[in-house]
Amino acid sequence: MTIDWYPLYNSLRISAIACVLVFFTGIFFAYYAAKLPRAVKGILDVILTLPMVLPPTVCGYFLLLIFGVKRPVGAFLLQHGIKFVMTWYGGVLAAAVVAFPLMYRTARGAFESFDRNLAYAGQTLGLSNTYIFWRIRMPACRQGILAGTVLAFARALGEYGATSMLIGYTPGRTATISTTVYQLWRTDDERGAMFWVMVNLAISTVVLLTVNLLETRQKKAVKA
Repeated sequence: MTIDWYPLYNSLRISAIACVLVFFTGIFFAYYAAKLPRAVKGILDVILTLPMVLPPTVCGYFLLLIFGVKRPVGAFLLQHGIKFVMTWYGGVLAAAVVAFPLMYRTARGAFESFDRNLAYAGQTLGLSNTYIFWRIRMPACRQGILAGTVLAFARALGEYGATSMLIGYTPGRTATISTTVYQLWRTDDERGAMFWVMVNLAISTVVLLTVNLLETRQKKAVKA
């Protein structure tokens, strides 16, 4: 059986880029949300974590409503050569939307558990807020940040619903592991579908082991 490795390459590419996007956006929103009043933070939480509880196909539908080529935003972007529908980088957008809540919630929890006395001490020494954030706050919260990053990557890698709605399945162009499994199953190629299921299972296992390792290290650090 000749194996087309494009779905693996495309899935890893989409997941990696989406993970980078949600890493910075998730940290940005988590950092500022952690400092907001409880009522405001509650409203923001609902908005930012909504993709986590909505069916992925619903998320994909909303993305189509916004970025479809016949929609105002989609038509405007198309005039500038940017098209998210039926393109692999549209998969990046879909994966980032559904993976963002995991990064945001995990990072926010890490920031809220941060000992602010460390930041106050840095301020008394004349350190800038930027220096305190990257050299004090981020290292202190690194285990939670890393766990959120790994979970976001895993969620992006396993994304199917929003991805299939926005970019569909085109061999050699938009095919991912998840959409390939469905397509092979639909065409009665159970052997091929099982192969990609096992590939996804292997990657997911490595991801979960990594998360467990990070959680173990975080618990040891807290006890120390």
